[in-house]
Amino acid sequence: MKKTSYKMEAKVWLYPGINPWHFISIPKKKAEEIRKNFGSRHRGWSSLPVIVQIGKTIWKTSIFYERRSGTYILPLKSEVRKKEDIFKGDKISFLIQIKV
Repeated sequence: MKKTSYKMEAKVWLYPGINPWHFISIPKKKAEEIRKNFGSRHRGWSSLPVIVQIGKTIWKTSIFYERRSGTYILPLKSEVRKKEDIFKGDKISFLIQIKV
């Protein structure tokens, strides 16, 4: 049976623009494992549906495979960042469960 839950740590970064977004890049080793096990299930924009937990906040979203960096990125909604007091540059722990 394939592992579907991944606990990890990563830094929050900001994608600049008129309406900037905060993201987390999945550590490469975890990204390689996720892609190997679930890459065949990618949806549009190479996305995979996931359930994420940061602190006490749990939500449904998607992670997106980014070919240039060779990893998945996780967008962080402002609602989640406010609830969990998360800012650019913070190193945070989180849990991702791939929805299969």
